[in-house]
Amino acid sequence: MRNLNLDQLQTLIAIADLGTFAAAAQALHLAPPTVSLHIKELESRLRAELVVRGRRQAELTPAGEALVQEGRKLLAASDDLIELVRRRATGLEGLVRVGVSAGVSTRLLPMMLEALGRRSPGVEVRLEAVGSADAMLRLKAGTLDIAIVASPQPAAADIRLTPWRNDPMVALLPAAWQAPEQVTPEWLAARRWASFAPATQMHGLISAWFGQAGFHPRPFLTLSYPGALKSLAAASQSAALLPLEEVEDQQHSPGVQIRPLHPTLMRPMAVAHRHTPAPNPAMASVLQVLAEFAS
Repeated sequence: MRNLNLDQLQTLIAIADLGTFAAAAQALHLAPPTVSLHIKELESRLRAELVVRGRRQAELTPAGEALVQEGRKLLAASDDLIELVRRRATGLEGLVRVGVSAGVSTRLLPMMLEALGRRSPGVEVRLEAVGSADAMLRLKAGTLDIAIVASPQPAAADIRLTPWRNDPMVALLPAAWQAPEQVTPEWLAARRWASFAPATQMHGLISAWFGQAGFHPRPFLTLSYPGALKSLAAASQSAALLPLEEVEDQQHSPGVQIRPLHPTLMRPMAVAHRHTPAPNPAMASVLQVLAEFAS
């Protein structure tokens, strides 16, 4: 048996609601013979009488009542499906998987998600904490759509890299420490300091900053999350080297002090995403928001 024709089903429901073939024809902007043909073909397809045609009123048979009752659900589901496709096609809805490295500001992320929610409320972002190297591999494998990664990264086929942010690094220090106006590798090497975990871009940047000045100190502690590093400084346990963007909310905190580094240390990052001939509209919405937070 062929599938139901939704136009014919809508005609039957209109007859049930309005009581006559003529009223249904008028409401659906159909010619009366077309309404009769819809019902005839529907009855033939289902091999069941659906409507009893009276002089003044058309009445549904038990089979017709069952079809109308369940048919309303089918038409509602059809409307929902059309709306879903429309939203996906215009980028108003969709799931985007975004890989985020440890160095990305925990202050920026909520702001970016809020901006995306205002612009494209139907786009869902699934954030995953993942290192830059792993993120590039997952982009190639198709298990991530976008990633915020350390820059530079090796070129990869079908992966597009766009410079995103280049933030200065600063020292977050306990308030009780007697600190110079600018923190140098020599000064910090003699004190307790915490760093990001090995194999991360941040760890490599900080090690190189010390190394270029001839120092190779070991960190007091290595952690994976900026928030944990900030808490160490606030608890007077150690210094932490972090992007300025990450610690701007601490500028007026009585428990810590912020000092620039000398020589200057910058943290470059890029946005990587899979490049396809026809970009996913939801993914394009996320990329547009990320571009607005570039620096």
